[in-house]
Amino acid sequence: MASGTRAAYWFRRRLNRHDVTKNLQPTKLQSARNALRLGFVPLIDCAPLVMAQELGVFRKYGLCVMLSRELGWATIRDKIIHGELDAAHAVAGMPFAATLGLGSIPCDCLTALVLNLHGNAITLSNDLWESGVRDGVMLREAIVKARRHKTFTFGVEFSSSSHNFLLRGWLAASGIHPDRDVRIVVMPPPQMLANLKAGHLDGFCAGEPWNSVAVQARAGLCVATSAELDPGHPEKVLMVRRDFAEKSAKEHLALVAALLDACEFCDAPDHHDRIVATLARPGYVGAPVEALRGAFDGKFDFGNGRVRTVADFSVFHRHNANEPSGDKAAWVIEHLRSSGLCKDASTPNFSLGPQVFRADIFEEAARLRSSTPTRNENDTDSEIQFAPA
Repeated sequence: MASGTRAAYWFRRRLNRHDVTKNLQPTKLQSARNALRLGFVPLIDCAPLVMAQELGVFRKYGLCVMLSRELGWATIRDKIIHGELDAAHAVAGMPFAATLGLGSIPCDCLTALVLNLHGNAITLSNDLWESGVRDGVMLREAIVKARRHKTFTFGVEFSSSSHNFLLRGWLAASGIHPDRDVRIVVMPPPQMLANLKAGHLDGFCAGEPWNSVAVQARAGLCVATSAELDPGHPEKVLMVRRDFAEKSAKEHLALVAALLDACEFCDAPDHHDRIVATLARPGYVGAPVEALRGAFDGKFDFGNGRVRTVADFSVFHRHNANEPSGDKAAWVIEHLRSSGLCKDASTPNFSLGPQVFRADIFEEAARLRSSTPTRNENDTDSEIQFAPA
């Protein structure tokens, strides 16, 4: 049986009578008036959204999408909750936090796709480095010495983000209490560098390229990466409101399938130069190519001449990265509990995991993807072509 015939046969066998993919027409485009509004924050892990738009992958699945560049995660959360965005690039903890009403009004949200693993680093200020601080143990000594006249301040991207969880864990591992010994503040990732330069921050944990931007601006130096601190941790997800996933089930499924295509594209080394050049544009991330490259090729510049290869610095598709599985949901829930964001440490309950991280919808999208004809840049006679980057 030919490979295409086998795929179609497998797809038909696995569909059940409730499967919404049966009635989806991937090549029938939405009108621009009904375009899906898809938000992102300027970080390297918005790459699947950007490349799905640039390559025409959304159109391949019959979708018309409008990308909206947002400053930070609070804006993403609020626009999802109030319906100003249909879907968004979001930190992995945000669908849980929104559902529980942590920091916002409660709003049932979910994800059916993990966009990537890892991609973050911890950066310390030049002042700390010049004072001899090279790691968490040395930072603890500096904190003890300065206790009477200074409180060290560190930035994270969002309270329910991996950046907060990773920074807190890194501090605690060196005997630094993240709530008593230092101050942790939330700010949008593009603002980290300016605040580090101004002395408002002594360090931060953020996604790329903002660590590399700080290093190249000679404003800070990196001391740890998330791939090394917590291998396999979920980073960003595709977040939607539950009512959108239910009322616009066909569009939601097509969106997940399209981004799954794009995640695979972003993981291929042969595509990295193109991706980096695209993200460097002002309308996307707007950072120098040199600051973007290390997150993709893994040759990461920690500053002060320390360049080394970090395996799996950013993972977009391999290692089963995209499935919103039970273990990924459990990772988020465990860190929400330990971070002190919940008044009751037993909230959220682990039973919430499969309600928010929807592996069932992911599987449907994977089946849709397997049944949708592959199109590439050489398909001159296909109905939908990839747009040039």
